[in-house]
Amino acid sequence: MTHQKTSRASRVHLSQLMQPEHANNYGNVHGGWIMKLVDEAGALACMRHAQTRVVTVAVDSFVFREPIKIGDLVILTAEVTYTGHASMEAEVQVIAENPITGERTHTNTAYLVYVGLDERGRPTPIPPLYLETDEDKARYVQAKLRQERRIANK
Repeated sequence: MTHQKTSRASRVHLSQLMQPEHANNYGNVHGGWIMKLVDEAGALACMRHAQTRVVTVAVDSFVFREPIKIGDLVILTAEVTYTGHASMEAEVQVIAENPITGERTHTNTAYLVYVGLDERGRPTPIPPLYLETDEDKARYVQAKLRQERRIANK
């Protein structure tokens, strides 16, 4: 296993312009499309942290606060907030931006759990998270509580 890594080192930014093929007949982007993008962003952050391939093992509640429309630029920011032995949690923030006006709306926050895999597809140890800032420490405490709830609900 390698040395500790910061949450900041795992941070990933993705953006995609929402097109008609991403939406329903009313111009709202399908929730499943946003969930796919969230999973990709979370997986990339975890791959960056663990430096190995990962699989999604859990998705916490996913609340759609505001609709995302055709023509919006969806901006996703993901980073690792918690690490266990082979698992890690990624927090993914979703922002919808009107590229003409620049108006931004926070539409989603999701928490997903991934497991790092070795070359044989088995869980492998991952680097621990170095808590660099007070914000990192607070997010880690909340992430640990979510992890404890997930384990209790198995």
